[in-house]
Amino acid sequence: QVHLVESGGGLVQPGGSLRLSCVASGSIFRIYAMGWYRQGPGKQRVLVAVINSGGGANYADSAKGRFTISRDNAKNTVYLQMNNLKPEDTAVYYCNADIATMSGETYHSWGQGTQVTVSA
Repeated sequence: QVHLVESGGGLVQPGGSLRLSCVASGSIFRIYAMGWYRQGPGKQRVLVAVINSGGGANYADSAKGRFTISRDNAKNTVYLQMNNLKPEDTAVYYCNADIATMSGETYHSWGQGTQVTVSA
């Protein structure tokens, strides 16, 4: 069994910044891709950014130039640095990871989500 726990959400004014963190725990053998998704009010969950185990990253068009995804493999942690936040970035942000366990199972795991609200 593996778990993902996000932190770092909150209320921020337009133009502000937040840094989200997500820590994976459990019987982890290897973590493959890690990513951030978001779900705004009344909207579907969509990909924001994803990073592979080697550090290669891809971003949604809405995140390019403003958000940076990174990871610390030694800490089983993925980060999302969000700059120049806009009201339309308001959403619940979810961490996601593909994790292989010591027992040979693979999980496509989700965190519980962290709320980000961008408002004056």
